[in-house]
Amino acid sequence: MEIINTATPSSNIVKSNSKLINTKRKTKEKLIYIFLGLATAITLGFLFWLVGYIIINGILHIDLIYLMPAIVTTIYMVLIGLGIAVPIGVGAAIYLQEYATEGKFVKVIRFATECLTAVPSILFGLFGMLFFVTTLKMSWSLLAGGLTVSIMILPTVVKTTEEALKTVPISYREASLALGANKIMTILKVVLPSSIPGILAGIVLSMGRIIGETAAIYLTAGTVFGFPDSIMNSGRTLSVHLYILAKEGVSLSEAYGAAVVLLIIILSLNCLSYFIATKMKKLK
Repeated sequence: MEIINTATPSSNIVKSNSKLINTKRKTKEKLIYIFLGLATAITLGFLFWLVGYIIINGILHIDLIYLMPAIVTTIYMVLIGLGIAVPIGVGAAIYLQEYATEGKFVKVIRFATECLTAVPSILFGLFGMLFFVTTLKMSWSLLAGGLTVSIMILPTVVKTTEEALKTVPISYREASLALGANKIMTILKVVLPSSIPGILAGIVLSMGRIIGETAAIYLTAGTVFGFPDSIMNSGRTLSVHLYILAKEGVSLSEAYGAAVVLLIIILSLNCLSYFIATKMKKLK
């Protein structure tokens, strides 16, 4: 019996075109994977090269006793900056996400926040020097520096907290309200605990920026190297101390040692935040 081929030329063309399209798609996907892999490898390579270079040149020149005044001043600066910026930033984010209705006022706030994020740190330093140091007569002090960096990190706290609040499902809020809780209790007992990992990430980013900031602190907190007696005294943070050592050429070996300590502090904070965020997720 003779077998008749019922396939039409048009169907064969469609099949060949679909195979060609699938082949092109797979080729594009492979190229994208290769590109992303190379980008990741280059990024990690630069990171390990930078970290390794600093550690190799500075690990033998670490003197914690000598650096202790700068470390204490850095801790003061972090506490002042976060103590002012975190409550204001978290409160502003809660208002924008939970209470405010979309309108011109909210758009103006978000636009101002984005603009502050893009402002260079040197401009924050000039503002702090002219307003806090000169106009308010605080002189070069830890308080003037802390107020300046709190303004600098405020947009980061607001944006990260707002994004963290957005990740909390609406059903959580509805369930809490259905059980008789009011708006404030729902936010305090349900929304904020669920968004703590994201809020914590923003706080750690802000903390890292304060620790690594030089220009704004240099112009407002001063450069006195010693243990501060109060927040009204001038002080030199670890990053400012590193800058002065490198700039004035006092001792590059000591500068590398300070850089290693600064690097260890930032890495430790990141690891600590990851650990706390992991524990918080397990407790949910």
